[in-house]
Amino acid sequence: MQGTTGIGKFDWTTILLYFALVVIGWFNIYSASLPETATVFFDFQNIHSKQLVWIGLSVVLILFILGVDSKFYERFSSVIYILAIVSLVGLFVFGSTIAGQRAWYAFGGMSLQPAEFVKAATALAMAKYLSDMQTNIKEFKDQLKAFLILLIPIVLILMQPDPGSALIYFAFIFPMYREGMHGAYLLLGFFAAFLFVLTLAFDPPLVIAAVILIVFTLFLKNRKRRPSVLKYVLISLACIGFSLSVDFVFDKVFKQHHRDRFNIVLGKEIDIKGVGYNTNQSEIAIGSGGWFGKGWTQGTQTKGNFVPEQHTDYIFSTVGEEWGFAGSFLVVLLFVFLIIRLLYLAEKQHSTFNRVYGYSVAAILFVHFFVNISMVIGLFPTVGIPLPFLSYGGSALWGFTVLIFIFLRLDSQKHIHG
Repeated sequence: MQGTTGIGKFDWTTILLYFALVVIGWFNIYSASLPETATVFFDFQNIHSKQLVWIGLSVVLILFILGVDSKFYERFSSVIYILAIVSLVGLFVFGSTIAGQRAWYAFGGMSLQPAEFVKAATALAMAKYLSDMQTNIKEFKDQLKAFLILLIPIVLILMQPDPGSALIYFAFIFPMYREGMHGAYLLLGFFAAFLFVLTLAFDPPLVIAAVILIVFTLFLKNRKRRPSVLKYVLISLACIGFSLSVDFVFDKVFKQHHRDRFNIVLGKEIDIKGVGYNTNQSEIAIGSGGWFGKGWTQGTQTKGNFVPEQHTDYIFSTVGEEWGFAGSFLVVLLFVFLIIRLLYLAEKQHSTFNRVYGYSVAAILFVHFFVNISMVIGLFPTVGIPLPFLSYGGSALWGFTVLIFIFLRLDSQKHIHG
């Protein structure tokens, strides 16, 4: 029987971290979007006023999520996932195109991006599947089914096209690894990404020669164990084949602006006025902040609108300019504490479903946080990934709110499942 959940049973550390980041986000959105001619504090035409409405509605959403029976999320996880997939399919019929992406449903003066909510639905579906007694994630057939749960939203999101949102789904590798999937998948993923970038940065013959040398060195190192020559030959051929396919994928699959962004990050092109303008201006804004920043609403780069879309994907550049290193460090610290707290709570769960979902939430937040800040400081190509709780946007704020507070609702009942 479902127990009564008192207000004290929710993890208030996580809740306070959530609201701290949301409040910091709003102050920076206010600074990044405040028009020079603004005469009133609240005007729905202004971005910061719209975000304030989204924040207020988020509180209503939180109360609704926490008021639902915790068992509902597990019992109806498959239904929620199917409805989420239908919402992505529906975009191709009823969706609106914004900035070249058919990724939004428009309702009068507002719009919603279903991809932001599909992450929570996929996390529920993954948690349900991995917690099934019939599932053994160490078995290849069960791994294929788990990857299929991820592949469906990835393909639909790529068709919008929105490669940034699709990239986030690789975060689910971490909860799968936690539940017993072989670590080779993690290593394989990191190695594939490394090999991809290495091939773009250097001529393929040099990369192939380096791969052969590395594999041959590993073979000699293990020769006392009588390693299989065929195994190492196949590894070499797979790596060489992957490396040779990089140019085809880069030239034929990537769009021109994706190629330009990779080339700029790799130093193969210098384009501070074109594709590289955002990143260059962002770096200037962050660097100009010094140790303690120029003060709230006092950032010259921010007030001069030098960083396009600064209130969305590049909001961290406002933090860097106006709050300096100290403020930036504080924001990073809050994110680190939040992610660690979520992992800590996930490990305390007595239910596999709750634990997998908790790990999924932490992993999604980590990938968003890591990629966005890497993008803003020029270490990663611009891929359109918002910074959780700080970037402007109702869909993103609601999506992250749903992710976290479903987990807090599940966590509040862990003593019952124990």
